[in-house]
Amino acid sequence: MLISEQKPFEEILDYVTKDRVIFLIGCKGCADGCESGGERQVLEIKKRLEEEGKAISGFSLIDMVCNEALTRMKLAAYAEAIESADSVLVMTCGAGIQTVASSTHKVIHPGCNTISSGHAEWKQAERCMECGDCVLEFTGGICPIARCAKGLLNGPCGGSQGGKCEISPNLPCAWQLIIERHSKIGSLHMLEEIILPKNWDPSLKDGSPTQRG
Repeated sequence: MLISEQKPFEEILDYVTKDRVIFLIGCKGCADGCESGGERQVLEIKKRLEEEGKAISGFSLIDMVCNEALTRMKLAAYAEAIESADSVLVMTCGAGIQTVASSTHKVIHPGCNTISSGHAEWKQAERCMECGDCVLEFTGGICPIARCAKGLLNGPCGGSQGGKCEISPNLPCAWQLIIERHSKIGSLHMLEEIILPKNWDPSLKDGSPTQRG
């Protein structure tokens, strides 16, 4: 179980400040159990955003957002509502946020911070390092901490060749993916944002990587 907590509303509001219409996604799995992104929390965020003058085109509650096949199938049913939105706010762990990012061409905003995996063993490639302060807002929904071998936060190292990682040549360069994603969704300006060095205090994890991919 990935343990997450909802980001401060002021931070979420800052993310969506330029968006008029937003689509919301919650998770019936871990985020529901943590009370960070279940049905009640999604409806609360919906109400607060509407009070701030935002229009909500719809919302979806998915059993396990980190399951890409399931998420793609569920989101297909909301294609029109998602297409009409300026962005998608995802109230899940980092793994779920990245799953949504890979499943839609829309700008994705993280609504939660992931602080621990709950000591569970993740059998697939690492996607979230439970850093406690999600930076996916600035990296196109692709985590540089989990997916960059050097954990770089402000651009590539310069050592990649042909879009492949310098350290692990069998893997794609995470920052190449981030730049391509920003280019695809029209948000290259986000690369001008400077991400401060990571403070691991909010996390319950020691920051050591496991399996990248």
